[in-house]
This record gives sequence, structure tokens and C-alpha cells, in this order.
Amino acid sequence: MIKAIFFDVDGTLLASNGKVLKSTKKAIIQAQKNGVLCGISTGRGPNSLKKIVKDLNLDMFVTYNGQLVYTKEKIIYARAFEKSVINDIVTFANNHSRQLVFGGKTRTEGSLTMRIGESSFVRQMIRFIPSRFPIRRMKLILQKYSPNKRKNRYSNLAILQEPIYQCMMLGAEYEHEKLQAALPNCDFQRSNPFAVDIVPKGGSKVKGIQFFLADQGILLEETMAFGDYLNDIEMLQAVGLGVAMGNGDLKTKVSANYVTDSHDRNGIEKALQHFDVIDK
Repeated sequence: MIKAIFFDVDGTLLASNGKVLKSTKKAIIQAQKNGVLCGISTGRGPNSLKKIVKDLNLDMFVTYNGQLVYTKEKIIYARAFEKSVINDIVTFANNHSRQLVFGGKTRTEGSLTMRIGESSFVRQMIRFIPSRFPIRRMKLILQKYSPNKRKNRYSNLAILQEPIYQCMMLGAEYEHEKLQAALPNCDFQRSNPFAVDIVPKGGSKVKGIQFFLADQGILLEETMAFGDYLNDIEMLQAVGLGVAMGNGDLKTKVSANYVTDSHDRNGIEKALQHFDVIDK
């Protein structure tokens, strides 16, 4: 029996227009009436979620790829970077003129370009960029003309005096090994081809979900999750029932137990009906 459901946000909970479908809202309400806890598991932070979830009475929030987990009543799990690791990330960004954003408990701070990219509209538009888009050239242009070239731009940001749970940096998939070598105390999660989420070593959506479930006395096999991109794969494989969206990445679909319709065609409602979580 499913007791908890976790939804990724971009490309899953949100349709292409950046809004939650009426069918999805209705399905979540019905699942909750049936005694199922419904919440989010996302790379986004709390501040980025405010407008998205204002019309949804969700039960839990697994944010920053599992580094900050909370309900309306309490914080269940919070794992911030060690100061020395943040210093390593800042040094790398300054030395390589990288666009970088720092995610705190209530706000984000850093590159304006990256913060604009955090918006729902831009995140959705990114998914329509052709696979042959010249990512290397774009990165070089941004590095050449970026204000990041100012020496130690990030070192004196006020947010660095607060706990930082995740950093978001411009970086293409082909740079994965380079980033791993430069930042060995970090793990990397990717929700689009152009930017990477940097979290403390060993951090993941699955770990955040496990902390929530332990608090609630729910088993992992009693959970269900929806996702569409690479940073959802581990989550879909770990839960009792992993559902990939029809608009999702091929690797994500292969990793799931079930592939539903797209985020624009009532995919969440259809999957919940298929598995009898809600009535047809």
C-alpha cells in the first residue's frame, strides 16, 4: 500500500507553461483524502517553491536534492556544506570565471544569470533547446563577458555567513569528471544539460526521502515517486514504485517501474489512477 508520494517539480509537477495542471491538483487532493502523504522532492530550494506550491496543501518538502527536508511544522533534516568545502567551490568559481548561486534556508544569492535561470519559465524553455546546441561555445562566451571576472566576486557575499545547502553552477555534462576531480568533497546532480547542482558528498534526494520516512515510520517500499530527468533516476529506483513522465529523459524512463503520459497530458493523474491510488 502506498503511504507517501514524492513529486519532482520541473518537467513533472509543472506543465510546460510552468503551472500545475488542474488534474494534478485534483489527484493530489484525492490521494491525501485516501490517507496518502504527498510532497515534493526537488533540486529547488524553499524560496523558489513559494509561488509554485501556494495552491497545493503539500505534506512534506525534500529540497536542494535532499539536503533540506521539512514539513509545515518542523525541519526534519538539514545538512549544510562545511566551510572548507564552500571555500573550495568559491575558489573554483573565481579561478574559472563560473556563474554560481548559493542556496540558503530562505534565499539564494550569487550570479544574476543563474538566478534568472532558476525561474520556472526559463527552466521550461531550456527543455526545448536542441540537443546539438553549442554548449561549449555558450559557456566560453559567458565566461569571457561575465562579471565573475571580477577578482573574488563571490568571496564576500553575505549569504556565505549562513548555512549553504546547495550551489548551482553553469556547467555542461561533458565536464563531470573535471568537476569531480576539482571538488572531491561534493556530489553533482543535474536537472538540465546546462547547469549542475552541487551538494555535500553523499547527498541525494533518496537520502532526504529516507530521513522523512524514518520520522513518519513509513517504509521505502511503501512510497511512490514521479520524475523526468537524470537527478530523479536514483529516487525512482529506490522507492517502491518509480514513475517516469512521458516527456522525460530516456535514461530516466528506463530506470522507472512505469512510464506515464507527459506533464502536459495529465500524466500524474493517469498514473495514480492506474495504480489505484485514486479512483478513476
